[in-house]
Amino acid sequence: MVTVSGDRLRSGVATWRVPRTRGATSGFLVLLLGAWGALVPFIGPHFGYAYTPNATWTMTAGRLWLEVVPGAVAALAGLIMIGSASRAVGMWAGWLAALAGGWFAIGPIVSMLWTADGKPQTGTPVGTTTLQAVVEQIGFFTGLGVVIVFLAAAAIGRFSVVGVRETNAMMTDTPAETDPALADQDTTQLPDPNSRRARREARREAKAKARNTETMTTARDTNTTD
Repeated sequence: MVTVSGDRLRSGVATWRVPRTRGATSGFLVLLLGAWGALVPFIGPHFGYAYTPNATWTMTAGRLWLEVVPGAVAALAGLIMIGSASRAVGMWAGWLAALAGGWFAIGPIVSMLWTADGKPQTGTPVGTTTLQAVVEQIGFFTGLGVVIVFLAAAAIGRFSVVGVRETNAMMTDTPAETDPALADQDTTQLPDPNSRRARREARREAKAKARNTETMTTARDTNTTD
């Protein structure tokens, strides 16, 4: 059986606590990007920014698995990072966001494995020029995924660092440990030899020794005379 002392337990709890603001910025941005990734296939056609089918609020298998699901996962991870006061939970949310961002980036390529014609399940960009097609590819999948992964990595790094605030909390919550080898020793404090009381005691002892010496000398002389 493993026994954990109360001091070490308090120290561990203090180490795993983090300020709630630790992942707030990254979490908020990941939340916004996740919501964008999940909603843009349905509202983008209003502005001519879409993949086929160029229709609003039309659900397809490609939109579901390559945009809605990773977007919802990223938004959930960002929401957790915003309010997390636990280092473990915050790091777990960061990894969840990183997986969602990675799926945004590589999902269209991987989807070619299960389509009958070997083309991405995302459809094709509706932009009429090469520039428009590139912007749609970046905004829907590749660029969106890369930015989410970057923010998730930054959040994981921030959650993994033990800052000054956590260190001070750990030192405050953890009392100094007593060496077991010194537990049975006498802890009575001796008087300071330089104090006034100690000097008086030393003079009193010196006078007593002098009187004893004088008495013994007188007794010896008396015995010699007799």
